[in-house]
Amino acid sequence: MSPQDSELSPSIGPPTEPPVPLPPGKPVSAPLPPPPPTDASGKARWRMPVAPGTEPLPSPPDGAARAGAPQSAAPTPESTGEHEENNLKELAIKNAPPWLVSLLVHMLLVIILGLWFLPVELPKLVSLEVLNIDEPINEPPEELNLDDAQLGVDTGEAIDVINPENLTPVDDPFAAPPDLEIGPGGLFASSKVDAPAIGNALSGREEGTRRALIGTYGGTGKTEAAVAAGLAWLANHQRSDGSWSLQGPYSDGSQFENVAAATAMALLAFQGAGNTHEKGKYKNHVEKGIDFLLRLQDEHGNFFHKGPLHSGLYSQAQCTIAVCELFAMSQDSRLREPAQRAIQYCLSAQDKRKGGWRYIPGEDSDTSVTGWFVMALQSAKMGGLEIPSPVWAMINQFLESVAYEGGSRYAYLAGGEVKRSMTAEGLLCRQWLGWDRNDQRLNLGADFLVVKENLPDWDSRDVYYWYYATQVLHNLDDDRWHTWNHLMREILPNKQEKKGPEMGSWHPTGGKADQWGYHGGRLYVTCLSIYILEVYYRHLPLYATAHNEKSSKPAAISP
Repeated sequence: MSPQDSELSPSIGPPTEPPVPLPPGKPVSAPLPPPPPTDASGKARWRMPVAPGTEPLPSPPDGAARAGAPQSAAPTPESTGEHEENNLKELAIKNAPPWLVSLLVHMLLVIILGLWFLPVELPKLVSLEVLNIDEPINEPPEELNLDDAQLGVDTGEAIDVINPENLTPVDDPFAAPPDLEIGPGGLFASSKVDAPAIGNALSGREEGTRRALIGTYGGTGKTEAAVAAGLAWLANHQRSDGSWSLQGPYSDGSQFENVAAATAMALLAFQGAGNTHEKGKYKNHVEKGIDFLLRLQDEHGNFFHKGPLHSGLYSQAQCTIAVCELFAMSQDSRLREPAQRAIQYCLSAQDKRKGGWRYIPGEDSDTSVTGWFVMALQSAKMGGLEIPSPVWAMINQFLESVAYEGGSRYAYLAGGEVKRSMTAEGLLCRQWLGWDRNDQRLNLGADFLVVKENLPDWDSRDVYYWYYATQVLHNLDDDRWHTWNHLMREILPNKQEKKGPEMGSWHPTGGKADQWGYHGGRLYVTCLSIYILEVYYRHLPLYATAHNEKSSKPAAISP
């Protein structure tokens, strides 16, 4: 790798769980009234309850005849008991306190209503589907040796694919989703409303298309198992306040702490696999993480408040991507205002003279920081947020200032030396800003990325460069992509930690240290590695819907 790449230095209130509602307890029964007292003759008498300190009301005299009532015949011994029993019931009802009557009426109403609304349990229909494949384990057990078990996945398995020629053409892959119209009955549970699709570039993350896209663009069960293990490691290291740390508590952390960047990077890994704060296996982790970021954001839209100065705008861009992506994926209206504020801060921090971004808002520009901000603006566009046209013009102006060899190579700073990492990042920005897939400058740059010394090699590991080059070549989806992908999809899963407390992560300096391993640490290297392996569905290739060319695709590499 080029020694000049070492000059670049990319850097990367506690939410409380809502109280768990207790299940409703059994209703407390009202105390039963005492049995009616008896007189000396043993005949029961019902007495009204008497408040302390008051005289009891006199009981009706026994045997008192009603005025005008006809005299009845003398009772027989057999009827005497029945008469006394009926008399007792009449007296009990007549002298019953009003609260008792009310209680009985209300209990009767509750029983009737309960029977009226009692749901009928429908029989459960069980549908069995037999697939001729092995599914990858979503989250490997802690002590599982992934080398031996291979996660139960045959990496050469046949996977259903989507033909890129059959994808619906779109004018703008970063278009926002359509607005959802709610009719008069839209708030009732019986109303069926189809949610609108998310921004086209993010639609590959949806459950229905993700697996097919893996097969279409060269992913395998092995790459998906590595993503699953990586996300499990990240989930295990989320802190109680919803944040992540660049320094630990895992081993081989960063030299510097940047909680905002660490949290944003972790969220982007989960979101890349389709998780939001509303759905997905890790929805609770995403919810806690996004809540933490929103607590960091100030009234101006800024997320970064503490850490190395050169990390500030990196962090701002990454946090903005996380919030805007989540808004685009979920269309949760609560995220619109924070996303818009974040974008406004990004726009105010742009260098109005050179056109890009660097370490201090409004001052100077470099390719590394600018690339993150271009992605932040595109994420906002996916969610339907407006970006003024002059912003794009200034970005193109900056890219021209760092371009070499007709626009096919890029430097970190204007007047600097060409670097492969900056070339990959610059070309990706050009793709996002509208370069056609047949643009000669783009294709000359892509050729440069796949020369032997620039292909993925663990002995010259640089996940920052790999992350950008992977996206550029995936967008092109031609023989250069297949050459790159066949190496990458083997190297990263094979070098992932297979056991122990760090299982699922990537060692930042083990074996051959990553270019930024000491600076970024384990979480930084792990997140970028996950992004790379999510490439098959993270963003749809920009040109997949715009051409009908067929390229020969080599057979899948055997495990």
